[in-house]
Amino acid sequence: MFKTLARAALGLTTAMALAMPAAHAADVVLKASHQWPGGKGDVRDEMVQILAREVAEADVGVEIKVYPGQSLFKAREQWGAMTKGQLDISAFPLDYASGRHPQFSATLMPGLVRNHDRATRLNDSAFMEDIKKIINDAGVVVIADAWLAGGFASKERCITSPETMEGQVTRAAGPAFEQMLVGAGASIASMPSSEIYTALQTGVLDAANTSSGSFVSYRIYEQVTCLTAPGANALWFMYEPILMSKRSWDKLNQAQKDALMAAGKVAQEYFVGEAKGLDARLVQAYKDAGVEIVEMSPEDYDAWLTIAKDTSYKMFSENVPGGDELIAKALAVD
Repeated sequence: MFKTLARAALGLTTAMALAMPAAHAADVVLKASHQWPGGKGDVRDEMVQILAREVAEADVGVEIKVYPGQSLFKAREQWGAMTKGQLDISAFPLDYASGRHPQFSATLMPGLVRNHDRATRLNDSAFMEDIKKIINDAGVVVIADAWLAGGFASKERCITSPETMEGQVTRAAGPAFEQMLVGAGASIASMPSSEIYTALQTGVLDAANTSSGSFVSYRIYEQVTCLTAPGANALWFMYEPILMSKRSWDKLNQAQKDALMAAGKVAQEYFVGEAKGLDARLVQAYKDAGVEIVEMSPEDYDAWLTIAKDTSYKMFSENVPGGDELIAKALAVD
């Protein structure tokens, strides 16, 4: 009897000992949220999945659970949730928080980036130092940088020169683009990219601009007749980094912080390698769907930039603290 009890106790102790490393491996569970479809090939979802896998492999006692498709927080709620410590990590279009920090509109300023190579150079510029200081001061940490190119799509007519936008009801991803498009004669309906498909389908929108990734992930090709691809003259670029709540960050030990930053670097390098390919996949997906494909010419780009300087750039410089300096620092990047 006693031998049987002893063996049972020994077995229980052994089982508990074996279970302890597994429990320790997940002693910190971080929730990561984003608005895009999960497991559908969207590069932003994949960046977060890479972050989760790399941190798990580092074996520092951290597990990242990913909640795609606004399943945890709505797109625009994520910034406030991070600053309050209610959300740990998000792949987040920074301009969505421009209502709280108007300087963030500079990260979706028409014509300010133009191509992927320049976007990469911006990451290490004085311009981004200023932006990241505002992010940090607000209680958020940048884990990985990401700039996405984008374009325009319409079910009415192809959008190239400013005149082609006149009279169309369009979605723009932020106030700077809204100001420029209104200057070209468009009407605006504001919404996150996840709502574009339904708005086009129901007649709320005639047109939209968003990232190459979102144009594909949300199957917008099913609702439009013409795509203006980024091409060599991408008017639309948006900063969509992986961010982390500073409250969550400060609870980690140094090994865990190092693992997260190392994982962020892997995710960022993956994205840089994929960014140009996103544009190619965009064109192919729309071509396969029978959608007409056009690009802006240098003359179209310059015409839009003239309107942007008279609207978006002007209002940003006049109304945003330090706005003129931010624009100047971005334009100074070779």
